[in-house]
Amino acid sequence: MEWLEYTWVSSAGGPLLVAPQASLSLWTGADSTDGPLEDWGDYGRACAIDGYIGVVAIGARQALVLGDEPTTTYLPSERLVLRWAAAYAEDELVSAARRAVRDGVEWDADEDVCWLVDGPVVLFDPAWPGSELEVDNHLVIDLHPGTYRVRATYRADGDNWMILVQLQPMS
Repeated sequence: MEWLEYTWVSSAGGPLLVAPQASLSLWTGADSTDGPLEDWGDYGRACAIDGYIGVVAIGARQALVLGDEPTTTYLPSERLVLRWAAAYAEDELVSAARRAVRDGVEWDADEDVCWLVDGPVVLFDPAWPGSELEVDNHLVIDLHPGTYRVRATYRADGDNWMILVQLQPMS
């Protein structure tokens, strides 16, 4: 599979994290993956989130957890996190996501959280410590400080299956 235009981030099968760039050094990643989730360190806290989205603390700040679909990018003009569930080509998937937003998305009622952001955030695999990000597997997203309403849903458009996560500024 060839990536065309966007930077895609994946995990080894667990969730992804969108963390404040200023707090990355506080994220410890996976201490272990043996035993119960509470023994897995910060990674266990991210894995404990049910559904497509949730929020966890990193020090005094918040990080957004994105559920298990591993391949993800960000479409800045739509303020949309796009999660690749199935598609034959990147351009078809991106077009389908943009069409969904343009035509109106019915967001899942139970996938709706408030997320307080104080500046740029980084999308990465939370199994890694924030101070040791994989060089070619993270994405910096430049968000304006404020509170965002974050909503998510699964959407199918022909052969393009995706999870859409919208970041809507509230302030």
